[in-house]
Amino acid sequence: MMVYVGTYAKPDAESIFAYRLNEETGALTRVLAVKGGENPSFLTLDADRKFLYAVNETTEYEGQKSGAVSAFAIDQKTGDLTFLNRQPSLGGAPCYISLDHKNKVALVANYMGGNVSAFPVQSDGRLGASSDIGQHQGKGPRPQQDAAHAHCIIPDPNNQFALAVDLGIDQIISYKLDNQNGKLERQAQPAFKAQPGAGPRHLTFHPTNKRFAYVINELNATLTTFTYHPATGTLTQIETVSTIPADYTGENACADVHVSADGKFLYGSNRGHNSIVVFAIHPTTNKLTLVEHVSTQGNWPRNFTFSPSGKILLVANQRSHNITTFKVDTQTGKLTYTGNSAPVPSPVYVQVVPVFPETPRP
Repeated sequence: MMVYVGTYAKPDAESIFAYRLNEETGALTRVLAVKGGENPSFLTLDADRKFLYAVNETTEYEGQKSGAVSAFAIDQKTGDLTFLNRQPSLGGAPCYISLDHKNKVALVANYMGGNVSAFPVQSDGRLGASSDIGQHQGKGPRPQQDAAHAHCIIPDPNNQFALAVDLGIDQIISYKLDNQNGKLERQAQPAFKAQPGAGPRHLTFHPTNKRFAYVINELNATLTTFTYHPATGTLTQIETVSTIPADYTGENACADVHVSADGKFLYGSNRGHNSIVVFAIHPTTNKLTLVEHVSTQGNWPRNFTFSPSGKILLVANQRSHNITTFKVDTQTGKLTYTGNSAPVPSPVYVQVVPVFPETPRP
């Protein structure tokens, strides 16, 4: 299977990489590298795995205060990427991109712009010009919260709302999603107001019970669990727990959050403590029980993901320039380092694609 990696890179450098993953051993073998533009830090794929989309996390694009979003076609035999087009993101430093569940609209969070934008996805995979934008206002109590900083936007399981997580204002904003016209209708009340200074960053839904959701809070190193209300696009807090050991006093900034495919375990990444925290999820109350903290065998872990079987976890360690892999015990949730570390310049995002046969490359 193929693993695509988004990175921080200069405009003319190779910046999107692909590796073959051996799911039995966790070994990674590089097979291609393409010039994906400047800082293609966050990636996503359409449901058919025909197209790959990347944000270009910059603060200026074509003379305006904006980043960009790029579309690529995926060769179904080799996994190679062909550039299709690029659009301005309409906000500085786009850091997150997702697709609605019908692959009709791409949703982008612009960190420095403090806004979210929507882009129609055309039949050939190209992105149309932005069809809507939602601007956030305000600030929080910490220095990093000097303004709104949208950090994540995803559609809810029913494709009715898009939830935008804003680190700068400690809020999760709810938008009614019109994927036919690429429109975002902001709801009168936020989906949730976090504790001041929490700095919510990424959100994910429970894969089997869609009524549960989880947010990792970057600035106070916590994870919050929620009940989701699909009729209103709002969240009710169940509990908030720390992502780091009680005796740890060093720097830490949380990054990513994921639930195992069977819904039994929750994982989060700690930058600074340089670990993955593992929690067991109670099947009825959704409350969390700490399982362990595991070193990522690198520095500053950003995003991470699972292989399709859930047997391998892959971590992008940005500052140590490597991707490390771990065996997952699906019964306990525990992680064991495979000993495999692949060198990658400033990796940010990893995406596993369970297709593409081995093809001899010229």
